[in-house]
Amino acid sequence: MSNTSLGFIEISGVVAAVDALDIMCKTSGVELATWERKLGGRLVTIVVRGDVASVTEAVETAAQKAIKKPVASGVIANPHPEIMKLVELSASRFMNRQDSEGGLDKRTIQEV
Repeated sequence: MSNTSLGFIEISGVVAAVDALDIMCKTSGVELATWERKLGGRLVTIVVRGDVASVTEAVETAAQKAIKKPVASGVIANPHPEIMKLVELSASRFMNRQDSEGGLDKRTIQEV
């Protein structure tokens, strides 16, 4: 995981978040690590992972081109293991929620 970088976009609304994620994934070789919805989906945080250059490019492009201006964005190059634990915890909650709702299976999520 030493070459792994994390990129964050916090944006208002699920539609804007999906748009930002689409931009990030199309811009460079990043993948969705997890996402969090707060305030009933009014505030959404998208977390992507990849190499530092790809994540930086993806976050900067999404911040400029998303349908809404992000509330916050950032890149963490070579995150500390404790940060990775937080992201993995969030991802596991996301996966468990999908399993219990009969939504996307883990294989489908990983293909996104």
